Amino acid sequence: MSKLYILLGIIFITHSAYGQSSKITGTITDINQTPLFGVNVLVQNSTLGTQTDENGNFSIQPTSNEKITLQFSYLGFKSKEIKLDSNSNQHIDLGNIILYEGNEILNEVIVEGERLNKFSRKKTAYVSKLPLKDIENTQVYSTVTTELLKSQLVVNFDDALNNATGVESLWSSTGRGGDGAGYYSLRGFSVQPQLVNGLPGLTNGTINPANIERIEVLKGPSATLFGNAVSSYGGLINVVTKKPYVGTGGELTFTSGTYGLNQIIGDFNTALSKKDDIYFRINTAYTTEQSFQDAGFRKSFFVAPSLSYKVNNKLSFSFYGEITQAEQTNPTFLFLNRAAPSVATNLEELGYNNKLSFTSNDLSLENPTQNYRVEMDYKLSDTWQSQSLLSNSSTSTTGYYTYLYDYGILEGNTFSRYLNKQNANTQTTDIQQNFIGDFKIASLRNRMVIGVDYFNQTQTDNSTGYGFYGNVMPNGGFNGDNPFTPEVETDAYPLSTSGVDAVLAAQGVNNIKSKFHIYSLYASDVLNLTDNLSAMIGLRLDHFDNEGNLSNEEDDYTQTTISPKFGLLYQPIKDRLTVFGNYQNGFTNVAPVLVGDPNDGQQTLKTFDPEQANQLEFGVKTNMFNGRLNATVSYYDITVKDRVITDPASPFNKIQGGEVVSKGIEIELNANPLKGLNIRAGYSNNDSETTVSDNTEILNRRPLEAGPETLYNLWANYEFQSGQFDGFGLGFGLNGSSERFAINYASTGEFILPSYTIANASIFYQANNYRLGVKLNNAFNKEYYKGWTTISPQTPRALLANLTYTF
Repeated sequence: MSKLYILLGIIFITHSAYGQSSKITGTITDINQTPLFGVNVLVQNSTLGTQTDENGNFSIQPTSNEKITLQFSYLGFKSKEIKLDSNSNQHIDLGNIILYEGNEILNEVIVEGERLNKFSRKKTAYVSKLPLKDIENTQVYSTVTTELLKSQLVVNFDDALNNATGVESLWSSTGRGGDGAGYYSLRGFSVQPQLVNGLPGLTNGTINPANIERIEVLKGPSATLFGNAVSSYGGLINVVTKKPYVGTGGELTFTSGTYGLNQIIGDFNTALSKKDDIYFRINTAYTTEQSFQDAGFRKSFFVAPSLSYKVNNKLSFSFYGEITQAEQTNPTFLFLNRAAPSVATNLEELGYNNKLSFTSNDLSLENPTQNYRVEMDYKLSDTWQSQSLLSNSSTSTTGYYTYLYDYGILEGNTFSRYLNKQNANTQTTDIQQNFIGDFKIASLRNRMVIGVDYFNQTQTDNSTGYGFYGNVMPNGGFNGDNPFTPEVETDAYPLSTSGVDAVLAAQGVNNIKSKFHIYSLYASDVLNLTDNLSAMIGLRLDHFDNEGNLSNEEDDYTQTTISPKFGLLYQPIKDRLTVFGNYQNGFTNVAPVLVGDPNDGQQTLKTFDPEQANQLEFGVKTNMFNGRLNATVSYYDITVKDRVITDPASPFNKIQGGEVVSKGIEIELNANPLKGLNIRAGYSNNDSETTVSDNTEILNRRPLEAGPETLYNLWANYEFQSGQFDGFGLGFGLNGSSERFAINYASTGEFILPSYTIANASIFYQANNYRLGVKLNNAFNKEYYKGWTTISPQTPRALLANLTYTF
């Protein structure tokens, strides 16, 4: 028995000696020494891994006695690698390991887990070109997440933007060349969506929501970081697309609804090479839809391939593309007279039958669009990274474009139809090089971006001139009397391609090609003066080189502009409550014009300074209850100076010096008060006025592009978490607006479109691999209108049904 005990003892001692392996420990923090919870710690080329605890500590025991590489990754931070010799019986303490916040395109490509507040995404690399949390950013922005879009069964871009506080559609996409995308009012100024993943991305039609990860609406003049080509004085709209992720999976979605809506969407992600970290994702959609009016349609095919390639821990490449083939009839707005009073001053007097389209499905426009972006990212060090970006966009318009205008010459409410055959193309190229740093000078943390930007846009217009094609009355009447001829004509104007082509045969064809370039240098720094007090300082030097019409050298001009930006931010409760203020700048280049009465001799060229917009803003942001409550309340005051207008004393002269003031308040709330319930709400009130102008037509009046004074939106979505109703859910929401001016000039008087409140509701069932949903838009069938010197009827009640399968 004693020999047996000795033998067992020898076996135990031997097993203990050989079975013991190395132990590696450490603590992971950010640059401010704040522990990071849930950091992934992996042994490269193995299945061994762990995560840090709430104090940032980790412990891992490799089984190999050879050299190993530890990988550290965390969403929103740059990944890190440490090479070690792993020997038996050795305890290695790595001490404090710092992870640095990284730009979005350098993050580990992963699928996010269950988020508490699904309607809020408040960290982005695009708004400030730095990886800032919203509560650290002195600028205000709204984010519309993909979860919010899915809960509302959104099938078009206008409905998606209804969720952005203070944004209202002025008119829908027309598809015409140059500016055929939709127009929206934002803080008193018109804006079009022209930014994709932080880079210029154009469209002449509607943006397909199938590839939208989220929409970011930046508030206030944003020229310091983005220039004036893609932004307005009220802000800008950035569309963030879906990107590849680690793994294989996807979705198939089918939506059908009222007015002939059918949409099928496919989303597929896979690894082309797991070993080489190459992942591919493709989103595609086919949509057809009719109009609620007697004519009108839209159909499109969309495909968006994307690729990510992580060469190593320092170098990565990404490619994104969006290709759209679309055809639609352009909405035939009723354009009100901008120079003389109309017979009608409101909708009741107009007698408008909004079920009439005044067009034909034969008169359509085709809008092929392509956007491509290539990104290369290189980690120069733990504190600096290089970001190289190239984007290219092309959008075209071919087909028939029509509009209806009240010239005020013929009796009654008579709108003359004019049309042309569009043949136009716009191409843009943008090249950016950014250097992004996160470093300390003494004890002060700096997060800095330094960049150069080259932007080029070329437009070609070979469209015909506009031809008269009969008159219509809003109630459906018609006559063929041309208001610009002395004779009374009774010609018929059939809405057919042959009839239109016959009239347009007498019109000339444009042969215009224009081009401009923008060369920019910018820098922005977020300086942490203390842990709770930070300042943002930015400056842009912008050189605008306009070649104008390439066949006319006399319209060439250049302008150089400086655009500053400054902000202060104090956090009484760190990462929970912020008080902020900002100064932001925007500008618009103004082309020289020939002035002087040509009957009095040769005209002279007159030059102007760029228009300037300056904003002061103050507000509060919250991130309370572990992210369950995000709120922003802000007050802004924007003053635009040096506006150029036609001289009221002479139509042959232009004068500079107009001033517009736009101020208001915005409130946005994203809440997750209990599990399964998500709430999104917004309210804005805007007061805009032309305060200085030699043009008495607009002086002391609200600009038409400002849209309505008051806007509000709400969406609440609840999914049962247990019991017999587990997986079932309900949604309810409102969108509303105060009345707005369609016309507001001294000589024309006012034409006011009434206020409205639209209610929407949904019901759904969510299972592991599929989702069934039904949505009722405009539940109470409200008749309402939007417009910008126009009258545009909106869609009546519509029912949507949706099936999504996830694999």
